[in-house]
Amino acid sequence: MRWWSLANFVSNAGTWMQLTVQNLLVLQITGSAAATGLSISVQAAPALLISLIGGAAVDRWPRKLTAMVSQALLGLVALVTAVLVATDRLDLTVLLALAAVTGTIATVDGPACALLGNDLVRPEDVPSAIGVGSLVHSAGRLAGTAFAGVAVGFLGTGAAYAANGLSFLFVASVIPFLRPIAGAATTVVKIPAQRGFAGAKHKGRQSGDMTVREGLAFFAKRPRLVALAGITGVSAVFGRNYGLTLAVLVTGPLAGGAGSFGTVSSVLAVGGILGAVLGARLRKPSVRLVGTLAASGALLQVLAGLSPSLAVLLVLVLPMAVVESVSDTAGTTVLQTDPPAHLRGRVLGVWGSISTGWGLAGPPALGLLMELAGARGALVAGGIVIAATITTGHLLHRRRTQPSVTPLRTLERTPEVETAA
Repeated sequence: MRWWSLANFVSNAGTWMQLTVQNLLVLQITGSAAATGLSISVQAAPALLISLIGGAAVDRWPRKLTAMVSQALLGLVALVTAVLVATDRLDLTVLLALAAVTGTIATVDGPACALLGNDLVRPEDVPSAIGVGSLVHSAGRLAGTAFAGVAVGFLGTGAAYAANGLSFLFVASVIPFLRPIAGAATTVVKIPAQRGFAGAKHKGRQSGDMTVREGLAFFAKRPRLVALAGITGVSAVFGRNYGLTLAVLVTGPLAGGAGSFGTVSSVLAVGGILGAVLGARLRKPSVRLVGTLAASGALLQVLAGLSPSLAVLLVLVLPMAVVESVSDTAGTTVLQTDPPAHLRGRVLGVWGSISTGWGLAGPPALGLLMELAGARGALVAGGIVIAATITTGHLLHRRRTQPSVTPLRTLERTPEVETAA
């Protein structure tokens, strides 16, 4: 697990180096902000369309081999991009094609690496392992963003792609030496007995369509997963996009500059790390905890929208980031541990499609809300919508599950009552 965490830190740092300069690269090639948005959409589109198939592949194929190959392929794509940038042969068409290939590989790589990390620890330690992964992600993001500026300043834009490619290859070289715990479902799918296989090991005889349908059916029939999707979705659309809302708030109503927003971003990153540390201490997180944390974060978002000064905003941003990070860790734990082992890849595939959908819908919806209500209005209204939606859902669930009470019409006198009288 220590080697896996180190490898993920290196990989996350490389990924954030590339992401930091990717938009700049598109602008350098095209000079068009619309093309920048198009490149992001093209890379995200495969997750929206084929994450279900990617999750099914993770359930069918040996997990270590799947993760190793996908990491190596992602590294190869990044290195090819670096070479094209260095030789000045990268145009928009090629860049979009490489972005689509990256997004396609990621539909398999994401669930494979997530489940492989869980296979390295005992089941009762999985929440802590997910918390450690969140911490590594936050630390890698900070390091990668910082390294990107240095790399571009001294070596050029292609250096960030080269570093990311090498980071993927480092992860691929570590994976063969990892030792999953005994009993981890890392190689084959176990088909439930009622399907006629009596729990026998299965290596791909079942059709892909049926495999995808099984994941969809399990997700749709699991109320806690549907509730988790609803909570995360409304939070993603009306909150969470602090890079957009807080940037407009700081540079607009609060009259700050780029330096001020940089300070806010740093506080958000620190809060994310603190939240990951706290999330790693969770043992049995629940959907109710995720909802409570999301509603609390929404109320903090409302207060942030009403901040009279940058100092007050900074005081509120830290707990906002902490709550968001703990909520994400708790939700990820539920998502990765609730399904049976042979369905987890497919459930993560369903989640990948759903999360990509709201990830694409969130920024335009939030941008429209800011156009209508301003940055303050968007933060306040969004926070109210999140808190109200979660509260309403909780009350409806409580009412639906509350046992009915039959009124007591008569009290029959028993011998014991008569004796007492």
